[in-house]
Amino acid sequence: MAQSHKPETIASLRAIPMFSGVSRDALESIASLLIERGFPKNKTIVEEGAPGDYMYIIVEGRVKVTKLSGDGREKILELLDVGDFFGEMSLFDEAPRSASVKAMAQVRILALARNDFLRLLSRSPDLALSVIQELTRRLRQVDEQASSLSFQRVKERTMGLLVRLAREEPGQEGRPRTPVLTHQQIADMIGTSRETVTRAVKGLKAEGWLEQDGKHYLVPPAD
Repeated sequence: MAQSHKPETIASLRAIPMFSGVSRDALESIASLLIERGFPKNKTIVEEGAPGDYMYIIVEGRVKVTKLSGDGREKILELLDVGDFFGEMSLFDEAPRSASVKAMAQVRILALARNDFLRLLSRSPDLALSVIQELTRRLRQVDEQASSLSFQRVKERTMGLLVRLAREEPGQEGRPRTPVLTHQQIADMIGTSRETVTRAVKGLKAEGWLEQDGKHYLVPPAD
């Protein structure tokens, strides 16, 4: 497909933490190298164990990041939406993909090749600094998740996940709203059973902390 270099592409890049602090010229250079791709619902975009040399930015739709457990069951690691990105580790090494990414709806993404990105990185100090800062942020997030799995109770882990996934789009009474979630998906992401999550969600609703809006959950405002 043709390369994408539209104003909305620049805006999409600016909204990504890894690119938020770079200059307009650097963003223009990145945008000129992006390739637009489309995937139907349930299509695998990235396959665990396969070689990878692209990162992807979501401009339409939603994807799930999954990994196969020892017994062959699909475990959901993360849900990603418009403005999120994935596959960025392939820009720095040639290791196989550590997880699969599948489309949960019709998806449109922008792809950036590893070699193109590395050339830009060598020419743009502010881009290099932004990359370091974003990788540091992600390492801290991994540490926090590991600590959560080790020390927090299921109820606290459920609350933390729902707050993190809640979007700024207002739900009822202005409460942040999560994407569509099932109890099994929540269980996969916090490392417990569906039955345990069901009990935790029921308790959070009884306490008034959590409300439900169809297949979405409403959490308290940030303040």
